[in-house]
Amino acid sequence: MKSHVDIDKISKGLGGERRGNVEAKGGYFGALQVAVEAGARFRIPARGGRATDPAWSERRLLPLAPETLARLGELARRIRDERGVNIEPMQLAAILVEKAAEKIGAAEAEDLVEDLPVANAVKRKRSGG
Repeated sequence: MKSHVDIDKISKGLGGERRGNVEAKGGYFGALQVAVEAGARFRIPARGGRATDPAWSERRLLPLAPETLARLGELARRIRDERGVNIEPMQLAAILVEKAAEKIGAAEAEDLVEDLPVANAVKRKRSGG
């Protein structure tokens, strides 16, 4: 059974005032936020196996450069070592993709792919060049 954390009750008990959500961006505090979120979201399935987010029902392949996978592996290792959260590199990738998808607008997404070789090839093909 999932326990509920009453943030308002905690802030009142500590003599504080709740003012909204705080979102860490990057660096050390961003990594801590991802570790806390993974620890709160991941559950061991009833049938056993690796802990995962029960809301993840879709399984897709995500192509990555070897350097990106190595970076995710290093970040996951640090989260395991420093925070005690058992997370694998691709689980971390899933959380990061979800976070980015929540924050990015359509125009920003278009800007990200604007300079990709595939996008340029499609533009040339559509324009007849």
